[in-house]
Amino acid sequence: MDLKLQIDLERLPHHVAIIMDGNGRWAKKHGKPRIFGHRNGVKTVREITETAAELGISYLTLYAFSTENWSRPKREVSAIMQLLVDTLYKEINTLNKNDIRLKAIGELHSLPASTHKALKEGIANTAANQRMTLVLALNYSGRWDIVQASQKLAQQVSEGLLPLEALDEHAIQGALSTADMPEPELLIRTSGEHRLSNFLLWECAYTEFHFSPVFWPDFGKEHFYQALIDFQNRERRFGKISEQIIH
Repeated sequence: MDLKLQIDLERLPHHVAIIMDGNGRWAKKHGKPRIFGHRNGVKTVREITETAAELGISYLTLYAFSTENWSRPKREVSAIMQLLVDTLYKEINTLNKNDIRLKAIGELHSLPASTHKALKEGIANTAANQRMTLVLALNYSGRWDIVQASQKLAQQVSEGLLPLEALDEHAIQGALSTADMPEPELLIRTSGEHRLSNFLLWECAYTEFHFSPVFWPDFGKEHFYQALIDFQNRERRFGKISEQIIH
């Protein structure tokens, strides 16, 4: 049976986040250098982004480069940054054709100048699009985001702009880089790993996780459909019991 037909389009998650893992191991499996895996991973990004938009998902957040990834070999990091630049310029027309808006979260000013420039131009050139928002987490860390939000709020308290008693969960949420986005209902991680790796730590408090054994370059729309079906088969209770959930 066609997996797409099993998806209830009335119960799609508004926000799906993906940890795109396994590019390097996929390349090794094929006897190629790691950057070969990253290049092939871009093809998967295009397919999954277009599939999510076609289904009607509002936000798709991709963990593209973490703050910890700087510790990788310099040659690989340089190649990834150049690939980002090339991809951003190449895919703008595709994003506009699909009415997809580009957004980015992370310590963006610490990115190489060429990468930051390409990112800003991509965000500006797609700003009017409304069908879906594609969020790239670049030089991103969940702990960094919580720290910068805390610093921002502490500054407001010290300046008398925010009462101490108003420093609550809503205030922290509003100071995060994801403040204007819904929290992800579904997080997918590929390649068989079962951890968050410092991704959307605050936002994933009640997120459903789907772990796929498939390396990211091999993760196609059928795998994405399966993750959505898995999500729709879950009962999301948010601390309540089953009898309290209104179906």
